[in-house]
Amino acid sequence: MPWRLSLTDVLLTPIECPCCGRCEAHMLLILVARENNSEKRTFECPRCDFIETKIVDDPLSSETVIRLTNCIKPSD
Repeated sequence: MPWRLSLTDVLLTPIECPCCGRCEAHMLLILVARENNSEKRTFECPRCDFIETKIVDDPLSSETVIRLTNCIKPSD
């Protein structure tokens, strides 16, 4: 069973929330499931109940985050 996050743990800007392919309303994030090095995000349209799922790279495993954490040095 994949590890699941609370929806309050994931904040998406309106740019990251897709528009419904049927009625063009902004969709709502209803589920986030982690799988290996990716996240499966499920969105639902509040107007027509259309469901869309997107798989994206895990933001905490991205090369940018790893590179930034490697540059951080503890204070003396």
